[in-house]
Amino acid sequence: MNKALFFLSATVLLIMGSCATYNYHTTRQQSIDFYQYKTYGWLPPIDSLSKDYFNNDIAKSNIIGTANKELEARGLTYTKENPDILFRYVAIVNNKSRLIYSSPYYGGWGWGGPWGWYRPWGFYGYYGGSYPVGKERVRYGHIILEAIDRTTNAVIWQARGTGQVNIPEKAINDLPKVVTGIMKEYPVQARKR
Repeated sequence: MNKALFFLSATVLLIMGSCATYNYHTTRQQSIDFYQYKTYGWLPPIDSLSKDYFNNDIAKSNIIGTANKELEARGLTYTKENPDILFRYVAIVNNKSRLIYSSPYYGGWGWGGPWGWYRPWGFYGYYGGSYPVGKERVRYGHIILEAIDRTTNAVIWQARGTGQVNIPEKAINDLPKVVTGIMKEYPVQARKR
């Protein structure tokens, strides 16, 4: 029973660990009242190192389309003529390496060992430890949204969504979810829909 529970728990953790999760971070100018901005526009995206992932029409549409919905839910109206606030995005994919660790070996329950020792108290114990056995390359994607006050040309808000990306198509399809998470960090809350 306990072995089955252990393997079930390990399987659930493996499945959950394989799902991409994103972390969100934000910063802003604290003295600014973001409710004063009623109209917004877009600046061209900043060129980045992510040519293979996010520098295409589908990615751009996913980012800007989702951001537009989120901004309109916060009471802002899109205009090309003298908007109060301007938005732009930066998309970055970078490679990092991380260590791969060995799996520790655990003994069994009850009867066990080559000599058939009986352990009525249960678990044999923990053998060895986890230690680095190699490195693997990991790609991380970062979507950064910035808000710029048009009159001062100063960045007044910036938020970033960061997550591991392995498959370019999946990373592009996940962009609406990432942008929605980023926009939750915007200082004006969305109206009830």
